[in-house]
Amino acid sequence: MVLKYLIEKEFKQMRRNPIIPRLILVFPCMMMILMPWAANLEIKYNNLAVVDLDHSALSRRLVEKVASTDYFNLVENAPDYGRALESVERGEADVILEIPRDFAKSLGTGRPVELQISANAINGTKGGLGSSYLSTVVNDFVNQELGGTGMTRLSVLNLYNPHLNYKVFMVPALLIMMLTLLCGFLPALNIVSEKEVGTIEQLNVTPLNKFVFILAKLVPYWIVGLVVLSIGLVLSAVLYGIVPSGSLWLIYFFSCIYILTMSGFGLVISNYSATMQQAMFVMFFFLMVFILMSGLFTPVRSMPDWAQWIAAFNPLTYFIQVMRMIFLKGCGLTDLWPQFGKMLCFMSVFAGVAVWSYRKTNA
Repeated sequence: MVLKYLIEKEFKQMRRNPIIPRLILVFPCMMMILMPWAANLEIKYNNLAVVDLDHSALSRRLVEKVASTDYFNLVENAPDYGRALESVERGEADVILEIPRDFAKSLGTGRPVELQISANAINGTKGGLGSSYLSTVVNDFVNQELGGTGMTRLSVLNLYNPHLNYKVFMVPALLIMMLTLLCGFLPALNIVSEKEVGTIEQLNVTPLNKFVFILAKLVPYWIVGLVVLSIGLVLSAVLYGIVPSGSLWLIYFFSCIYILTMSGFGLVISNYSATMQQAMFVMFFFLMVFILMSGLFTPVRSMPDWAQWIAAFNPLTYFIQVMRMIFLKGCGLTDLWPQFGKMLCFMSVFAGVAVWSYRKTNA
């Protein structure tokens, strides 16, 4: 009964603030309408899986030439295309180069040879660059080794995003950013705003349990986050025709965990802040670190080793993986157990610290 009253109080406070209801409706609309057209990022490096069915000296020299460039990192020599495709599905490889049987013999006799390049095009820019760079390297190799016979044909297959549509890659990222900003900033300003107006003192003198108090603060933003996510999903389907390939309920399930994680982190900031300005600046600092070092726009593998270690302790990193795997690849819960465990740990830690750090007295 007390929890219900506190939750109703939080919603009443939101309605009294003229900015928050408008922000909940306008922010996702502006993000989904403008940002997919404005955001345009370029990715350079790709992990390469090679399927060498020829096993000739010429094919080995081709693989060595590709691996020696700065654009590719050879991660696997797969025995067949199916094994290489599994590496792409696990996120270990970005591009597959398949060298057919009789590659050297066909080129030596002047017959045309078809090599296939398969690029993971969830990130359309990265997939397009990867296939383009690889095509250039292969053509240069043929020209150098065989005097420019021009007998090689390349077949490019863009996986998960056949048309290299950058919006397909950006829409899940924007949904994540909306939840991060709203469910991070709003709770961070909640308790500290009550400190400034003095209403929190009325709650501190009651025998109210700290866990119930923090739970009452988390639940409203959990609901707000789900509303914002729903608006974003509807707009992505209506405006761009982009719908999740996997389970919609699985997206909501992981979103619930992530919303509680970011809301708990925001409440931790609020517990230790004395003014609104202090809470805003501290939260802005952490959110910038979370967003820029999470793989939201730049792949984590492109970062230095020390930055990859930081990304490993970033809850946003795992939610990005979850959203793209469900939204674009259609993965199920069995494929997401590692991310599920880590996100659950982050939620437990931040929510637990939020309860522990809340003090009913200033002593």
